Amino acid sequence: MTKVPNLSYTEVIRALQRDSWVVVRQKGSHIRLQKHRRMEVLKVTVPAHRPLKRSTPSHILKHTRLSVQQFNDLL
Repeated sequence: MTKVPNLSYTEVIRALQRDSWVVVRQKGSHIRLQKHRRMEVLKVTVPAHRPLKRSTPSHILKHTRLSVQQFNDLL
């Protein structure tokens, strides 16, 4: 299994936007994105912290249903 690279929150958001995720709102230091699929709407919150904790990108990938390889391709 490939490790998720250390990234800033702006890099994570840009990569998700390339995968059709849309920024819906921001409240404080948390940015909410969502993606419409056929029968569901996926939602994920990305903290606008510098730097992101090491485990945060991997948790985001679980919520977005992306593999590490798919995510790396979006970077």
